Amino acid sequence: MNNTAILNILPLSMPWKTQDPFIFCAYHHDLYPGANESMGPKSSLEGRNIGQDFAGKDGWNMYHGTKIPGFPAHPHSGFETVTIVKKGMVDHSDSLGASGRFGNSDVQWLTSGKGVQHAEMFPLLNKDSNPLELFQIWLNLPKKSKKVKPHYKMLWGKDIPEIISKDNTGNSTTVNLIAGSFEDQKALPPTPDSWAADPNNQVQIWTVKMDINASLRIPSADASVKRSLYYYRGDSISIGDSEIKGNKVVELDPNKEVRIINGSKRSYFLFLQGLPINEPLVQYGPFVANTREEIQETMNKYRRTQFGGWPWSSSDPVHGKAKGRFSKLPEGPKSDE
Repeated sequence: MNNTAILNILPLSMPWKTQDPFIFCAYHHDLYPGANESMGPKSSLEGRNIGQDFAGKDGWNMYHGTKIPGFPAHPHSGFETVTIVKKGMVDHSDSLGASGRFGNSDVQWLTSGKGVQHAEMFPLLNKDSNPLELFQIWLNLPKKSKKVKPHYKMLWGKDIPEIISKDNTGNSTTVNLIAGSFEDQKALPPTPDSWAADPNNQVQIWTVKMDINASLRIPSADASVKRSLYYYRGDSISIGDSEIKGNKVVELDPNKEVRIINGSKRSYFLFLQGLPINEPLVQYGPFVANTREEIQETMNKYRRTQFGGWPWSSSDPVHGKAKGRFSKLPEGPKSDE
């Protein structure tokens, strides 16, 4: 590469390539049509592989949903999911008894630990159109935390730091700080057992919007961290003397300060950084462990216990159509947005 801050440039392909401590990153952008009375799409589902619909027909997917789009009850263990919703709504229900509805800039942080089931459904609430845009990031847990008690937490959009940085020419860059720190501002605390909870692990999760011709400086970090910049929407940017087109992931050298100069269209990024956990990683679908034996042990436990069972009447529960954003924790307290 012409610029030493850039270690690698790769095309964005689903799922997005990640670096330790991150193990998965998916971006969903669905232009759902108007809603029917059941909060599903008011369109024919003919021609879709219902239960496994990822083809993007007509600009949207049902995913594993049969009537309402989304991901019905499924297990996780040994890592965390961080779900950032830019547009649309997500209905959460889990085997702990927790539930919630969140979206339009909210973030859900779920530590699966020793095991949890949850459902993530996308209720369509508007008569005309229902765009959905979200990221789901899987952040690994170190061995010492892989069997902690599961923990569910909401970061409401109104509380997430939004930093608007203007360059010398007055052009703006907006950083939404999900984890870490930027320009002397700190993110909301993550779940207590998260790798991100210890500032020494230098975890950063940002979403970034750059106006036309704006510039952004990302300070250098310790040499041991890994950092990835996902350029998922826009025309082109420059980093040093390298021009980078949209739909790329740029792996960056943490030793080097990075200066991004945007081109002639607004650009959007996801930025992930963290100290690698540097432990053996064995993954079998939604189960993550350090050894194959531990994976087998976890799978056997799930078969026996269903991670506490499923307290809901269906595998794809959604909340009332008129319900606003809310979070109900397992022990009972309710937090409205």
